[in-house]
Formats: sequence, C-alpha cells, structure tokens
Amino acid sequence: MLRNREMETCMLALFQTIDLALNLYTWVLIGSAIFSWLYAFNVINSSNRFVNSLGTFFYNVTEPVLRPIRRILPDLGGIDISPIVVLLIIFFLRSLMWNSIVPLFL
Repeated sequence: MLRNREMETCMLALFQTIDLALNLYTWVLIGSAIFSWLYAFNVINSSNRFVNSLGTFFYNVTEPVLRPIRRILPDLGGIDISPIVVLLIIFFLRSLMWNSIVPLFL
C-alpha cells in the first residue's frame, strides 16, 4: 500500500506527465500550422522526401484532433481556425488541471 505522501508524489508525477504531453502537443500544432503555411506558399520543396515525411507526420498527429473541430466550425473560406480552437482547449485543460484538480490531491 502506498502511504499518503507517496500517493501525492505519484499523483503529482501523473499530472506533470499529462501537462508535458499537452505542452508537446501544443508545439506540434504550432509546427503543423507553420509547416502548412510554408507548404501552401511554396517556400519549401514539396517533392523533398524529408519535407514529405514531415508533412505526413504532422497530418497524422494533428488531423484526428482537428477534423471534429472543423466539422463544428462554420466555413470561413480559406481560413482554418481549428488549431487556434484546439490550443484554447489545451490552455483551458492545463489551467483547470493545475488550478482546480491538482490542489484536491495535494
């Protein structure tokens, strides 16, 4: 059985790991948005193997999260604000976790 202090340490480690994962996903979303702009304006060579694999990675990692958001949002022409919505959701979840949930366990 874990003692109370050990349980607090485990819960804190869990919340820090979740926070790190959300932080990393934030940077992946930002990288994906920048990559899509560079790709759309032909700044990067789309026939380059590395560029193609990087684009595939960004698509596979972000599209499952962005697709449901795009279905809900109204059509804004060529502007995709779904990454901004996901970033706001991540910010909300991180704030909720550290300000409301973590103090309950510590």
